[in-house]
Amino acid sequence: MSTASLRWVASLGRLLPGRADALAVRRQPARDLIAGMTVAVVALPLALGFGVSSGLGAAAGLATAIVAGAVAAVFGGSNLQVSGPTGAMTVVLVPIVHQHGPGGVLTVGLLAGMILLALAVLRVGRAMRYVPAPVVEGFTAGIAAVIFLQQVPAALGVQPQDRDAVTAVAWGAITDFAHRPHWTAVALAAGVVAFMLVGARLRPTVPFSLVAVAITSILVAASGWDVATLGALPATLPSPSLGFLDIAAIPTLATAAVAVAALAALESLLSASVADAMTSGEQHDPDRELFGQGLANLVVPLFGGVPATGAIARTAVNVRSGASSRLAALTHAVVLAGIMLAAAPLVARIPLAALAGVLLATAVRMVEVASLRSLGRASRSDGAVMMLTAAATVALDLVVAVLLGLVVAGALALRQIARSARLEEVPLNAADHYDADQALLTDHALLTEHIVVYRIDGPVFFAAAHRFLLELTAIADVKVLILRLSKVSAIDATGAIVLRDIIDRLEHRGITVYVSGLRPEHTRALTAIGLLDRLERQGRVFDSAAAAIQTARDHLHHTGTLAEMRTPTSGARTTVRGVL
Repeated sequence: MSTASLRWVASLGRLLPGRADALAVRRQPARDLIAGMTVAVVALPLALGFGVSSGLGAAAGLATAIVAGAVAAVFGGSNLQVSGPTGAMTVVLVPIVHQHGPGGVLTVGLLAGMILLALAVLRVGRAMRYVPAPVVEGFTAGIAAVIFLQQVPAALGVQPQDRDAVTAVAWGAITDFAHRPHWTAVALAAGVVAFMLVGARLRPTVPFSLVAVAITSILVAASGWDVATLGALPATLPSPSLGFLDIAAIPTLATAAVAVAALAALESLLSASVADAMTSGEQHDPDRELFGQGLANLVVPLFGGVPATGAIARTAVNVRSGASSRLAALTHAVVLAGIMLAAAPLVARIPLAALAGVLLATAVRMVEVASLRSLGRASRSDGAVMMLTAAATVALDLVVAVLLGLVVAGALALRQIARSARLEEVPLNAADHYDADQALLTDHALLTEHIVVYRIDGPVFFAAAHRFLLELTAIADVKVLILRLSKVSAIDATGAIVLRDIIDRLEHRGITVYVSGLRPEHTRALTAIGLLDRLERQGRVFDSAAAAIQTARDHLHHTGTLAEMRTPTSGARTTVRGVL
């Protein structure tokens, strides 16, 4: 086997379950089993509700929670992650259902699984750490708003209109309700929301969503109220099949598959990070998490399920319930399968308005007001990025919203970094020019007239370099310019080119330029454009500013400049100019 093949096998091996996973399962199996059963109780109404919201039905949501929950639990990169259908994914799937039907959604899920597997092998999971908090918070708030708007038709007891924009769907439902009000559905949904929100404050560990759904189901069955219910559910998972796959439709579904894969990666890694933050000693493997989610989404469509991701709410319940290994998430999937097998007729009687109430309350609880307020107060740029991401999530595509948030956040960060870069003219009598050699400052007054020292602090990169060009090329009435680069944090290609332009322009005007304190890690960019080699041949690169000043003084003596100069009336001046 070739070396490349061995590396590929080793790379794949790191993504598979290992001995450490088995040891973790044996630590506290009883606690994991209890945590898994608790999560299953919370997950049941959410799985049913998100299945209905996606357009594929409650059975698809339940199949997703069972299959994806089991596969991701075994192969994922987090010991505590719980996977299944989520509100964020539902938002993406609704327009796909409208355009391509259920078969299109299943195909998209299959393609997304393949993309996630490729991302895992390419080790893209680590990129999640570069997503700024304002983007994540804005995205979460936007998702909550979209989920809320999606549930308005079911909560009002009206049939949703066939539109892609959730705001249009919600407004259409309100208009229909105004003409034909259905107060029973409103009362059921409002009751569930109030029950869950108040109950969560009083007893956070109690699964009030399931209790609320059970109570409303009993009330509807006993009273005979005219409200829509889930309807018949299969008692078992369907046999795996690829009958939905239409090869000819794959090119038209590729863009949607990329969006689903991107969302699955983002939400799953975010959820795993939240789980790590809630515990001590846990650290998920982001690439393995993508691998587990990829396998889950590869298998789920075979059973008629929708694309899945890590679920933040269910993962949080899992952690709070005492889970310590992936056995808890696996137990959650097994318990849901048991409910499907034994209680399908009872589940079929759940009112849609009650499930809408569950999702409305879930959307409200997704928004951390304190976190949003603190980010908004942190800085104007963070608040702007957060609001922009949230608004784009509601008005545009979710992946577009995240990309837009990243671009704006990156641009604002670059602007801030550029502002932090400074160009400072340093007086020749500053102690940091030399060590103990006071003789360097002989004829100090004359030197300060024709030798000037500038220090650059911060990065010399594309966002700030041109400001340095304007500042330095405006210098007049000097013979020698010394550039101190010891406090430069980075130099990119643009920065190197600008430095070359500065030196060329100054030398064209008869000003000799010396460079001091260049750090080894910054030589590559200057060498690539030929500047460093040229300066070294001319003897203009120095380790310290003191050596550069001495050489400049000797140069002026040699050229006779000092003899021709007259004593100035003022000493050296110091200015600090911020680079915007």
